[in-house]
Amino acid sequence: MLRLFQHHISLATLAELLADSLTSFLAVVLGTLTLVHLSGSEDVGMASALRSGLGFALLIPLHCGLVGVYREGSQRKTAKEKLGRAVLGCLLAAPIAYQLAVKTEVAGDQAHQLMGFVAAYLVIGLILVRGLLLSAWRGALVQQRVLIIGTGSEAQSVASDLRSRRLRSHAVVGFYPAGDVNVPTDDKRFNIFPRALAIQDIVQRHDVNQIIVAVKEQRGGNVPMDQLLSARIQGVPVMDLADFYEQTTGEVPIDSLKASWLVYGRGFVQHRTRIVTKRIFDIVSSSILLLVASPFMVLTALAIKLESPGPIIYRQERVGLGGRSFMCLKFRSMRTDAEKDGVAVWATKNDSRITRVGAFIRKTRLDELPQLVSVLKGEMSMVGPRPERPTFVAQLKEQIPYYDIRHSVKPGVTGWAQVRYAYGASVEDALHKHQYDLYYVKNNSLFLDLLILFETVSVVLFREGAH
Repeated sequence: MLRLFQHHISLATLAELLADSLTSFLAVVLGTLTLVHLSGSEDVGMASALRSGLGFALLIPLHCGLVGVYREGSQRKTAKEKLGRAVLGCLLAAPIAYQLAVKTEVAGDQAHQLMGFVAAYLVIGLILVRGLLLSAWRGALVQQRVLIIGTGSEAQSVASDLRSRRLRSHAVVGFYPAGDVNVPTDDKRFNIFPRALAIQDIVQRHDVNQIIVAVKEQRGGNVPMDQLLSARIQGVPVMDLADFYEQTTGEVPIDSLKASWLVYGRGFVQHRTRIVTKRIFDIVSSSILLLVASPFMVLTALAIKLESPGPIIYRQERVGLGGRSFMCLKFRSMRTDAEKDGVAVWATKNDSRITRVGAFIRKTRLDELPQLVSVLKGEMSMVGPRPERPTFVAQLKEQIPYYDIRHSVKPGVTGWAQVRYAYGASVEDALHKHQYDLYYVKNNSLFLDLLILFETVSVVLFREGAH
């Protein structure tokens, strides 16, 4: 994992992005060479090809990102789906790239011919390079060889995550028993090293380059700290459960979290510079989006008014920064008698209270657009944990540890949980989303805000996670 501006980015995702950028650049260069060779014309020089190639190298990955090619987390796609989205990203980028990076360098019919060659090389390159990347990432070439300390349920859960599709760059070499645990030595899923064997010997013999301590209780000699220290001094990274899940899944797991980790760990800093920067970002971005979205807001308001009687804008009390309440604005998507008994109810899939227009604007997230006004007023931010209703907050505080931490930042129109987890309508879903929100509160930065806004485009475009 690479830590960039406080955010953890997997090497697989970074390699994917760089490979697409390089493939785009080389497609233009090869296309230019082909054009020159077949036409015999020298009007197109390599200087023009390099300038055009740089344009493609920026535009293609940008549009691939917008359609969710590089997204991680629980909604990450398979290799086949990602290749399909990469082709879609190229198709979206093609007209812009043609105007900005081809026609400005090549005149006449040669521009059309060059674009044809570039498109052919680009598609072939994407298929070949992505296939090679997938093979390399599944093989031993770039794998992290991991030793897991512990044999309990936590250790098994870590091993399962490492073996999953999204983390195939990791190989579990085995488990090292911690404490007096009954080890299921007859279970073929386990490659358990004897306790008498030194961790340093295991590291050297099996070429281990990462150690994960998957033990909740590490006191009382359960974990051989002296051996782990020796391995750490030798250059082998050692991480606990909280750090492992934070880096690999982008969330802070509640069941492996301790108050001391929150107090002494990095992050959870809201210094003045960050607050001022975020406020400027909110004002600029919400103003631009209001201007761009105003026609859609007018059409949405008309559709709501024509379909059913009642207010166009729905005002609902939500809990914001510091636990203070504010009125959250949304386009009305339910019948006016949705909560006629006054009891707050979770929205569910195929909820009968949702109108036909409401179903559409929820899927496309148009119902959230009035909250841009709340951002301008300073009640909300563009990015942050989604605000909950006071009734649900009181309930969730009783059932979810550290739930109040989410109120240390302003709630957002979109957030890390929204682009990493499907729509939730239960306490269990709220727990999972809270773990993503904790990651955001801990690691929030302008870079992460931009990344979340960027990924929100693909969530809206493909209607992922909305009810």
